[in-house]
Amino acid sequence: MMERRLWREGSLGVAGKVWQTNWFFVLLILCLAAVGYVALYSAAGGSPEPYAQKQLVRFCIGLVIMVAIAMTDIRIIARYSWWLYALGIILLLVVAKFGHVGKGAQRWIAIGGFQLQPSELMKIFLALALGSWFQKASYEKVGRITFLIVPVLAILLPVGLILKEPNLGTAVITGAIGGAVLLAAGVRWWKFAIVIAGLAAAVPVGYHHLHDYQRQRILTFLHPERDPLGTGYNILQSKIALGSGGMWGRGFLNGSQGNLDFLPEKQTDFIFDLIAEQFGLVGSLSVLGLLLLIVLGSMLIALRCRHQFGRLVALGISVDLFLYVFVNIAMVMGAIPVGGVPLPLISYGGSVLITAMIAFGILMSVHVHRDVEFPEADG
Repeated sequence: MMERRLWREGSLGVAGKVWQTNWFFVLLILCLAAVGYVALYSAAGGSPEPYAQKQLVRFCIGLVIMVAIAMTDIRIIARYSWWLYALGIILLLVVAKFGHVGKGAQRWIAIGGFQLQPSELMKIFLALALGSWFQKASYEKVGRITFLIVPVLAILLPVGLILKEPNLGTAVITGAIGGAVLLAAGVRWWKFAIVIAGLAAAVPVGYHHLHDYQRQRILTFLHPERDPLGTGYNILQSKIALGSGGMWGRGFLNGSQGNLDFLPEKQTDFIFDLIAEQFGLVGSLSVLGLLLLIVLGSMLIALRCRHQFGRLVALGISVDLFLYVFVNIAMVMGAIPVGGVPLPLISYGGSVLITAMIAFGILMSVHVHRDVEFPEADG
């Protein structure tokens, strides 16, 4: 079998990039967005307003952004990775000083009428920065403790700023993305074992430093029936909606939990419950299958890439997508405490949607430029 040839600078034109695009992956993204439109249309009681129409406009904007990033040479993205990381840190600092407060957390800044959540962008920028750091590093160099100081600090800084908002769920996902990239880059297992042991030992201390609402979420997770009309209401109603759909569901635009507004945040965090109630187990598994295909497709892009930067960045984004899905589904099932993590392209929200499209654009760029030539690894 003929080996794929490395492409040098300027050897791949626009037509070649379009030809190299993974159109099946693009189709999966379009299908997921369509599921989101239908779910949001239903969440509004059978109306495109106020959710579905706005989400469609945002998706179209995001689609343009995705294509533009996909056509950008991945080496250009790598060149500006640390600048993007710095931008993300600045935005997090701006949030801490001037951010919009909502539901007890300071997570958003208003830019031209658009509510931007910088912590979402920071996860992508972190993966880019770490990928750039490890791109030219040999396995021996990665084994040196001194070489890991910068990437470890690069992970801890945004995690700390996101925790301060407070946003525990996104902070944990950000740290997990960083850890996954470090592991894939060749950081030794025993170093991870030490960190994990230290974190486990710090759990009792960390619990006492949680905000009151965070501790309450943990207690509600353990005993939701103690306050069924108060703190336990959301998760109990979520479980009712999940089970009431049965095998085939109650039908589109039908369902007591969603239509009678028993289901909380049905357009955002608990939108999967609405799908389960109306389309049943079959519909739920179909949506999960679609999400799984996108996650697996992202990981396949990482595996097929011939340069370290693309592999690490695609892996980081894949971990982000997987944790989005896992945390949201586990949350609505009551398997973990409620954490406010939405489903990508399905839940209502402009910041999360645009961030997801940026991430998909980077994945597409990695795939299109999977055979480009990067500088060789340093010793």
